[in-house]
Amino acid sequence: MTDTAARTAPSAEQILRHLRRSNDVARRAMALGRHPFGAVLVGPDHETVLLEQCNIDTVNHAEATLARVAASNFTPEVLWGCTLYTAVEPCCMCAGTAYWANIGRVVYGMTEAQLLAVTGNHAENPTLSVPAAHVFSHGQKAVELIGPVQAIIDETVAMQRAFWSSR
Repeated sequence: MTDTAARTAPSAEQILRHLRRSNDVARRAMALGRHPFGAVLVGPDHETVLLEQCNIDTVNHAEATLARVAASNFTPEVLWGCTLYTAVEPCCMCAGTAYWANIGRVVYGMTEAQLLAVTGNHAENPTLSVPAAHVFSHGQKAVELIGPVQAIIDETVAMQRAFWSSR
């Protein structure tokens, strides 16, 4: 169930494409009046999008909600071969939920620290300085973490900055 030897790695092109899709989902969240965060779950083939989720509110983040829905709809064995993409590093709640859902890989663009630099001390987004790597390093299974991905940071920062500066 947690054997990484059987998994293949996504290509750089696939990583960037799915991170951009997570930003598209974040834009959908903004259109719904929500914070600009989106998550995409991609199957073991690195092509098939299984789920998309935009942010709901400060408790139901895109990544955690997606992980809970995924755990209710796919076996742990299938999820171990899947990748969760999100353009902003998952907070500790979201990383923990992905861990418990048995999602084997998480890919993110910008870091939580970079998000804090954009949002500042915004009352609607009180970030936690607990990196996803810290959460995963304290688990009993080796969730693969890829990020930050430099190629997506500028466009993600621009979207985040535009949203938070208008709040």
